[in-house]
Amino acid sequence: MSGFNFFEGILADAPKAPVKVSSRSLRSAIEEALIHSYTRRDLEVVLDEELKLSWLLAGSKPTDEVFTKRDVIQGYTRGWDLPRLVALARRITAELEVTGTLLADLEALLNEYDRGGGVGSPAKNLIFAANGPKPDLVLRDAVNNDIEIVRNAEFCLVFDQPIPADGLTYSTLIEWWRKRQGFDEAMSARDVGLDLHQRLRDSLGDNPVELKVFDAYAARYKDGFDIPALIPQVYLHFDPATQRARQTSGQSGSPLARQRMDFLILFSSRHRVVLEVDGKQHYANGDTASPTLYSEMVAEDRRLRLAGYEVYRFGGAELMRDDAGTMLAGFFDQLAERMR
Repeated sequence: MSGFNFFEGILADAPKAPVKVSSRSLRSAIEEALIHSYTRRDLEVVLDEELKLSWLLAGSKPTDEVFTKRDVIQGYTRGWDLPRLVALARRITAELEVTGTLLADLEALLNEYDRGGGVGSPAKNLIFAANGPKPDLVLRDAVNNDIEIVRNAEFCLVFDQPIPADGLTYSTLIEWWRKRQGFDEAMSARDVGLDLHQRLRDSLGDNPVELKVFDAYAARYKDGFDIPALIPQVYLHFDPATQRARQTSGQSGSPLARQRMDFLILFSSRHRVVLEVDGKQHYANGDTASPTLYSEMVAEDRRLRLAGYEVYRFGGAELMRDDAGTMLAGFFDQLAERMR
């Protein structure tokens, strides 16, 4: 009689359950890939010189003989959240000599992670925090999607570096701001961060509800700058024609809704969260409710969500309540936990 088991055959042909992506499962796959691909000595070189990771264990060195390969890897990645581990896994699959099932396991986790949503392509142009007239943009090279600001560039900021795979943190913005402003290396990150904070805050003018959101998030930097930055007044679309010019030509306003996002958080190069603060102008003409304005707003929300963004709205009235600060702190805690 054959040794074939009928039930084993059914199970073998059944579709496999999706790989569960968590910090634990991804960390394990990363460690296994590195442990079985490199010698102890080569692993030190790869982590330090090739991947340029920072050693996190004070009072020790990765060359200490007491450390195993796994200890060394954990010494460079201890405390990392899921987006940072995802970014490291992407670099390992793209840059290192990991092959076979080790590579396949990492790629399976990354593919499942990507199925969870997010924007499909990396950010190319980050124009934000205008504290004066809006920038006048032209498409300098349509083939390469190169944008140039030909007027009012002095009023806005342009982050001119690639968005890191693990997101745009405030510490990254601080170092960018240090170089942009020519601050001395001796100037502390805190002082550079305070200067940048004030420049970003200036872009909100005297809008009390947007300032409340910005200040509530900025309070989180007290625990460290290595968290995703809250970026104000980010340009999403650009309509070169004025409303008056369009109306003169018989058109009804701008064809592009929401040219500027109130706030953007880049939790990774793919996972982007938009925060919108709604005053009456979003849904009313003066004191009269406008179904047209409301429909334009929700239609744009749908478009953004389908493009991979997450959109969260705050009503101006709820931000004027006495408990608004507590509400915002709780929201940002939950958002950070959700994006881990």
